[in-house]
Amino acid sequence: MLDAMPWWAWPILLFVVTFVLGVVSVVAGIGGGVLFVPIVGSFFPFHLDFVRGAGLVLALAGTLAAGPLLLRAQLASLRLVMPLALAGSIASLAGAVLGLALSTELVQTALGVVVIAVAFLIWRSKGADAASEPDALGEALRLEGRYLDPAAHMVIDWRTHRTAAGIASFAGIGFLGGVFGLGAGFANVPALNLLMGAPLKVAVGSSGLVISVINSSAAWVYINRGALLPLIAVPSILGVMLGSRIGARLLRVTPASVVRRAVIVVMLIAGSRALLRGLGLWI
Repeated sequence: MLDAMPWWAWPILLFVVTFVLGVVSVVAGIGGGVLFVPIVGSFFPFHLDFVRGAGLVLALAGTLAAGPLLLRAQLASLRLVMPLALAGSIASLAGAVLGLALSTELVQTALGVVVIAVAFLIWRSKGADAASEPDALGEALRLEGRYLDPAAHMVIDWRTHRTAAGIASFAGIGFLGGVFGLGAGFANVPALNLLMGAPLKVAVGSSGLVISVINSSAAWVYINRGALLPLIAVPSILGVMLGSRIGARLLRVTPASVVRRAVIVVMLIAGSRALLRGLGLWI
């Protein structure tokens, strides 16, 4: 039935899917690219290189739109973002070059393994409190700040620890984001919160800015190689941006735990599909 669909039906279906992904990604606190690439790459008749290129631009568009609001609310810190984004951007360029050089089957297989592993990471992560004492590197870079939490009606001071390990982890995150064309929000938030001790709201807000810098570096590699197809990118960006606006409103009333479970299920299905497709067991 899907094979008999006319070509113009695929962009419409893509718009609908990315609209839903936009709603889910905001409520669950993850980048839209982490769901976009495995789902569209597995269930749509598009070459994976074009899907990865669109995935980077998709995540970039959403985070750039939210950036100014996050900075004004002090839920994102440029001091925190810049060293992490620098390491991630350099690594993402190498990852994008490598990703375009690898065979589609190998990338599909690796993508399936990574997405399934990330689903388990999201499932296992419990969150962490803000670091009470900064390390030497974090103190030298002045990776600290404060923000007003309206829910708690209090001002929260924060600082980071294990800063060197955090910068190294973002280099690895950027590399994987470049290879697979994933928005790295799924890994940014656990790294900022669990590893570096940033409060969860600061981790989510700063993650958006990190994605915008890292993805812009990797996206140019895909654009330069001609791996950005407007037929895929345009309806995807429109869908995710409209869905994100709805998701921002639903975020106040929807329990994140409910949506998080749904995201884990979707990621496991999409990851399994990508893995089986890469191994040639499901064409």
